[in-house]
Amino acid sequence: MSELVTGDAVVLGLRPARLPSRALALAIDMAVVWTVYLSVSVGLAIATASLDEAAGMAIAVASFVLVLVGAPIAVETLTHGRSLGKMACGLRVVRDDGGPIRFRHALVRGAVGVVEILMTFGVVACIASLISERGRRIGDVFAGTLVVRERVSAGRVGVVPPPPPWLVGRFAGLDLSGVPDGLWLAIRQYLTRMGQLDPQVGAAMAGRLAGDLAARTGAPAPREVPAAAYLAAVVNERQARDARRAFVGASGSGAVSGGAGPAPAPGGSVAAPVPAPGAGPGSAPGSAPAPAPAPAPVDGSVDGSVDGSVRVSAGSEAGAASSGTGFAPPA
Repeated sequence: MSELVTGDAVVLGLRPARLPSRALALAIDMAVVWTVYLSVSVGLAIATASLDEAAGMAIAVASFVLVLVGAPIAVETLTHGRSLGKMACGLRVVRDDGGPIRFRHALVRGAVGVVEILMTFGVVACIASLISERGRRIGDVFAGTLVVRERVSAGRVGVVPPPPPWLVGRFAGLDLSGVPDGLWLAIRQYLTRMGQLDPQVGAAMAGRLAGDLAARTGAPAPREVPAAAYLAAVVNERQARDARRAFVGASGSGAVSGGAGPAPAPGGSVAAPVPAPGAGPGSAPGSAPAPAPAPAPVDGSVDGSVDGSVRVSAGSEAGAASSGTGFAPPA
């Protein structure tokens, strides 16, 4: 096992790839690269048949460097350490601290690989991988990288495992407001990668995270509950609270936006519309009859404007709009 510390200060016990899996991945990569190189070489030889010998040699060297050296470097840089062979074997190249590799790491690996893989047919790389404790070849030593196993089911990546049924709802009374986002992230990363960790490393991480979580919530973790199960149960409780909060918020906003009609009066009857300015008994013949005067506002406040219209105060409007929802409307 190899303990790697990620950027979130989470120690991961990843399994370094050994010689058989790395040799198989390298064989797949070499088969693909040499097939492309031979195809490109034949095409260039036909296209440059009319050139002199020096130009032909320059083109041959350029194709060798670009296809056999540049292509693997570009693939590892763009895929963050996963070539075709490594994808097939479930491997990945990572930095010594567990982060994804960059162009400089891939460049050093590719440059050293010209000597220890291409020129020696992989003999030097095999010997170095056998001698190294973590299965690293010389290119990995100079680049500061490590090839690790990454065979994880695609459907379970990033999914927090559910807690045991007897722990669901047990921590409903915990105060989770003091738990920082960084601790939640560390707990989620541990739970999603729990199956990839060494048992001793995983148990130590679970105990440390459980202690930090108990200190933030102010309630000690139950001694009869395993640390990993305690973490899963608390994360499940937080997810349940977030789901309830989102559901209540969505239903409340729907109730506020759904009331398009006039607000009912306190007695249950609908208030009549306010008459338009100038409408009254002296209107022109044939016009619609003037509606009945509007009832007094609920709170009794009247705001007289310049044109003589009557407006209901903002306080009564807010009370009618928010009735039955439990949320105050936005200001």
